[in-house]
Amino acid sequence: QVQLVESGGGLVQAGGSLRLTCAASGRTFSSYAMGWFRQAPGKERDFVAVISRSAGSTYYADSVKGRFTISRDNAKNTVYLQMNSLKPEDTAVYYCAAQLKFIPTMELADFTSWGQGTQVTVSS
Repeated sequence: QVQLVESGGGLVQAGGSLRLTCAASGRTFSSYAMGWFRQAPGKERDFVAVISRSAGSTYYADSVKGRFTISRDNAKNTVYLQMNSLKPEDTAVYYCAAQLKFIPTMELADFTSWGQGTQVTVSS
């Protein structure tokens, strides 16, 4: 399995931007599709975005489409989530996750490795 560590969370005003980073350990990072999920207090963990192993395909939740961009750098074992036009409803703990799927899915159960999460708070 791959070990994941997120960073880049923080407090930002509505309309602002943040970039989350997920650093992976291990030599097989390029074998994994990578995703981001988020969980607000008292709510379930929800899908945000996923990127395929070669970065050829990306998928987004409707709620973030057009505002968030997922990308990866396989040479650096890193995946990013650029978040623009942030809204208070984006406030959550954001988790990085990995799955061994050739065609990436948005299903939480398909992700086998998870980071510890990073808090994002958007003030109005």
